[in-house]
Amino acid sequence: MKRAVCLLSGGLDSATTLAIAKSDQFDCYALSFRYGQRHRREIEAAKKICASIGVARHLIMEIDFSSIGGSALTDDIPVPKGRTESMMKASIPVTYVPARNTVFLSFALAWAETLDAQDIFIGVNALDYSGYPDCRPEYIQAFEKMANLATKKGVEGNVFRIHTPLIEMTKGQIIRKGIELCVDFSLTHSCYDPSPDGLACGMCDSCLIRKKGFEEAGISDPVKTII
Repeated sequence: MKRAVCLLSGGLDSATTLAIAKSDQFDCYALSFRYGQRHRREIEAAKKICASIGVARHLIMEIDFSSIGGSALTDDIPVPKGRTESMMKASIPVTYVPARNTVFLSFALAWAETLDAQDIFIGVNALDYSGYPDCRPEYIQAFEKMANLATKKGVEGNVFRIHTPLIEMTKGQIIRKGIELCVDFSLTHSCYDPSPDGLACGMCDSCLIRKKGFEEAGISDPVKTII
């Protein structure tokens, strides 16, 4: 089986992406990060997802984005709540973590090179997302080009491929795809600002986008929220 490194946050997008990679007959190596985020419950979710779907290895790496700050996810900045879809799309939100996907993909690329893997999966989405610049197709294309210029494997002709199977799917379509692949969404965590006991707030951008997706899919979300 071909090996693939799959970035896994613990959310429903990355869980579905991992399931897609597995269904495409890849031997999956899941990569998660403790990066100083306030929603650290996602790491426990990622562990459970790996156990449910099955991976060759689950690597959890430590990066301290909180020492840089500049994001509501890593700094003492309030997480926006109760925003409309138009408000979410008006500008890049304060929940954007500077250069996060670039850093994550760089670590995934380094691990892929040592594993002799040419495939990296990431669950970015350009439709139902929060306006992050590092979720766009042109960004992924640029990173893939860079990956093949900046690595020993790449310059030797072993082409790296960045897979984004969810890039043009709505959240509802993603959920339906996950159900088709038997993803247990009760294990996933999406909230940006969970309670101390890990319960989703129900009002942050991520919770609202998730709620809209399950409504679109016509499926009840198995994860309970405060609201």
